[in-house]
Amino acid sequence: MKKFSLLLLFVGLHAFAQKELPNLQLPNLDGKTVSLKSDFSEKDKLYIFSFWATWCTPCIQELDEMNDLKEAWQKEVNFEIVAVSTDDSRTQKRVKPLVNGKGWEFSIILDTNQDFKRYLSIVNIPYTIVVKNQQIVHIQNGYVPGNEKELLEKLKTL
Repeated sequence: MKKFSLLLLFVGLHAFAQKELPNLQLPNLDGKTVSLKSDFSEKDKLYIFSFWATWCTPCIQELDEMNDLKEAWQKEVNFEIVAVSTDDSRTQKRVKPLVNGKGWEFSIILDTNQDFKRYLSIVNIPYTIVVKNQQIVHIQNGYVPGNEKELLEKLKTL
C-alpha cells in the first residue's frame, strides 16, 4: 500500500509540473499590461516566477539572492526572473519603493487579485515555478538560504 501511495504522489506531482501557464494579463510595476502567454514564450528559455510579498521576509531574502547571482547564472543558463507580487490592494503601494530600494533588476508583475496564485493553488509564499515552453517544469515551495544553489543545478538540467 505504501508503494502505491508513493506512486500516486509521484504521478500527481508530475502531472502538476506539466501544467501550462494561464492565459492571464497582469500589470507590471510600470502599469503596463503583461500577458503570461505571449510575453514569456521565447522557445527553450527558462522563466523563473517567484511569488512574493512585501511582508514576507524569506521571499525578500530569496529575491535578494537571485538578484545577486543572476549575472553569474546567465553565463550558464538562458533564463529570466519574474517576481510576482501577491500584495493585495492594502500593501501594493509598498511594492515599488521596496523594489527600487533593493535595486532588483528583473521583471515585477502585480497579482493584486491573486488570480495567478489561485490558478496554481499556492497556499504559502515564497513559491517559485520554472516555466519552459509555457509548461511548468519545476516547483520550489519555501526558501532557506542555499535553495538558490539547488535551483541553479535544476536549471542546468532543464
